[in-house]
Amino acid sequence: MRTVLMVAEKPSLAQSIAKILSRGNMSSRKGLNGACSVHEYTGSFIGQSAHFKMTSVCGHVMTLDFIGKYNSWDKVDPAELFSKAPTEKKEANPKLTMVKFLQVEGRGCDCIVLWLDCDKEGENICFEVLDAVLPVMNKPRSTERTIYRAKFSSITDTDICHAMNHLGEPNRNEALSVDARQELDLRIGCAFTRFQTKYFQGKYGNLDSSLISFGPCQTPTLGFCVERHDKIQSFKPETYWVLQAKVNPEKESSLTLDWDRVRVFDREIAQMFLNVTKMEKEAKVESVSKKEKVKQRPLALNTVEMLRVASAALGMGPQHAMQIAERLYTQGYISYPRTETTHYPENFDLKGCLRQQANNPYWAETVKALVSEGINRPRKGHDAGDHPPITPMRAATEAELGGDGWRLYEYITRHFIATVSVDCKYLQTTISFSIGPECFTCIGKVVTSPGFTEIMPWHSIPLEESLPHCEKGDLFPIGEIKLLEKQTSPPDYLTEAELITLMEKHGIGTDASIPVHINNICQRNYVTVESGRRLKPTNLGIVLVHGYYKIDAELVLPTIRSAVEKQLNLIALGKANYHQVLEHTLDIFKRKFHYFVDSIAGMDELMEVSFSPLAATGKPLSRCGKCHRFMKYIQAKPSRLHCSHCDDTYSLPQNGTIKLYKELRCPLDDFELVLWSSGSRGKSYPLCPYCYNHPPFRDMKKGMGCNECTHPTCQHSLSMLGIGQCVECENGVLVLDSTSGPKWKMACNKCNVIVHFFENAHKVRVSSETCDLCDAALVDVDFNKAKSPLPGDETQHSGCIFCDPVFQDLVELKHAAMRHPMHRGGQGKRQGRGRGKGRRPGGRLNPKKPKDKMAALAAYFV
Repeated sequence: MRTVLMVAEKPSLAQSIAKILSRGNMSSRKGLNGACSVHEYTGSFIGQSAHFKMTSVCGHVMTLDFIGKYNSWDKVDPAELFSKAPTEKKEANPKLTMVKFLQVEGRGCDCIVLWLDCDKEGENICFEVLDAVLPVMNKPRSTERTIYRAKFSSITDTDICHAMNHLGEPNRNEALSVDARQELDLRIGCAFTRFQTKYFQGKYGNLDSSLISFGPCQTPTLGFCVERHDKIQSFKPETYWVLQAKVNPEKESSLTLDWDRVRVFDREIAQMFLNVTKMEKEAKVESVSKKEKVKQRPLALNTVEMLRVASAALGMGPQHAMQIAERLYTQGYISYPRTETTHYPENFDLKGCLRQQANNPYWAETVKALVSEGINRPRKGHDAGDHPPITPMRAATEAELGGDGWRLYEYITRHFIATVSVDCKYLQTTISFSIGPECFTCIGKVVTSPGFTEIMPWHSIPLEESLPHCEKGDLFPIGEIKLLEKQTSPPDYLTEAELITLMEKHGIGTDASIPVHINNICQRNYVTVESGRRLKPTNLGIVLVHGYYKIDAELVLPTIRSAVEKQLNLIALGKANYHQVLEHTLDIFKRKFHYFVDSIAGMDELMEVSFSPLAATGKPLSRCGKCHRFMKYIQAKPSRLHCSHCDDTYSLPQNGTIKLYKELRCPLDDFELVLWSSGSRGKSYPLCPYCYNHPPFRDMKKGMGCNECTHPTCQHSLSMLGIGQCVECENGVLVLDSTSGPKWKMACNKCNVIVHFFENAHKVRVSSETCDLCDAALVDVDFNKAKSPLPGDETQHSGCIFCDPVFQDLVELKHAAMRHPMHRGGQGKRQGRGRGKGRRPGGRLNPKKPKDKMAALAAYFV
């Protein structure tokens, strides 16, 4: 019996697909990485009985990055990133050990069926999976085919079974186009970002952005927002005049007429027209025309239109809307949400999808009427050759989906029903009047067949006052004629919906990446989202775009990126060479980069006007070890210390508070120590600003505080305050927080584990002796007599916090409340356990005994 491995893009998809193909008769187990499950069943595969193993990845298996030394901002010239710097594929999420997991499951398999999402990114992941699995699979006979690709657009029984019976092959060209895009974005983005971040953050203190990033798609996206801002700023309002007439067809009613000239910009001419018409008492009907008009039903729904409506009508950001749509897809409620197509294929089961909605109280009547009368064929739209338009695949209720999920699903369903409904028809009546020599018009609309507007009421023809019945030559008394003075108004800031339209029009990004680019310019503090989801550029965003225009407009205009996107599409179609496109594009941007670096003074002139130099920002905090003058603490992102006398800047840990640490100094460089804290429920540790940026010992890395410093005698170092190996992570050491009293605690210097102990103790000190059982450092504790929890009213005790029964009830394990999930406490990989390390012969610990001990203690603490 052959063994067939099948791989989907997400765990939930793997479960749904396996359930359909096995008809619910499958066994499931967790994979070794804990994130993915494996579903097994037996069945037939290409006419032979087979054992199936269905599992998944979690998005991309690999990611592209520079090799080690080129990731250092300080040691590498950004210009080298265009060609010299070699790249490598690394695991996208090392914690998931996805490659190992795939190899374990793929070992001994005969065939592989790839169920990754059917877009370019999905094709790319196909080859990442194949690179991991093929080396361990059984070797095929010479002509035997072992690699299959399933093509599907929704998680329905019909679609999945059809895909299984019509397996194809993965598309290498589409995968290569994604590789090309990844490499271009990495090399171009990193080079520009590193250069301008270091240049401007080294000069200005109030940029309030931790990264001044550049992206080949991100920057033109910002350019659209700033272009609209510039139009608003340069707009000069003009006064104009409008002639308004009202006639009274009957005694109690009046009709407002629109002037055929619309408006004039000269006051005297407007006054002349008013004088001419005021002399008349009656308005004469010159013509009456009636015309039947049609408001077309919408085209089928694609990704860009869905994102536009989600932002404009539902108030959801594009990235949030995309996440909800993906969730609805994986749960089987809608078809694949990433598509550029607005045309249904001839064989698409429109009636089947419509019948699914027959019992929903919101649209049951409309659906039943359509099913009985026969549906209308949707309008012919654009066929991009990817997926069918976004369609509801099964019925849902508000209780099932809840909140935003239901709102988006409801819109998708209403849109789908509208596409198979009839057009809206209405009768438009136009009456032309003359008052003296001037002509006026009045238009009225009466709906004759509401069509699709019943299901999409926001598209309905607005109710208007009915026009009076009249014929040519009829006279109506004039109620009033007046001159209205008005002013032209500036355009408003771009909405997300308008920005999405511009990006699609100019070919910036893809339907999948457009939400990411918009989200990036918000995250970088280049724009803020105002009411009505309008995007208002910040000072930083405006100055950057103006600077690019000043130096090289093509960096911010959409033209060059649009040309690159076309080349990438040609790679996907097999019409362009991957290496040639990469080489040519990188050569263009390398030249632009060198010109940008040489001309940076042009952007700097604009920066000087909007932002303050480092020396003029911040407040004095701690003394510099070189000149002994006060350094200024700059709180704006990224927070840092700056010595204006030495002209040196020292980076600090982010996402916490910094204060002076008892005016104590580092014994190595005489800098005053500062204390970083993530809050009362989080962890805190002292650090030397100089050592944090320039590690003093070989086994330390940049970005380590005193809780990771290996100085042998400093009273704040890991050597003096380390207690024992962390109870949860591999390399962490629990370090006493000597500032935490009377609510004493120790915290891991790698992960967010915190151990609270000895509340209300007067003093807690780390002893030089170690525990015989677990090698942790012993702790000396002093209590006040009135508050001592020690037996026999003792006030002092020395023991191991892990092993001493006296201490057991006084210790409690917690996780730190972090202000930001990206907080890091250093990246050292040193083994050992603080005080215990180095005290035994050979300087190495036996990891097994303490680890077992710690695991037992961790369970005890929890």
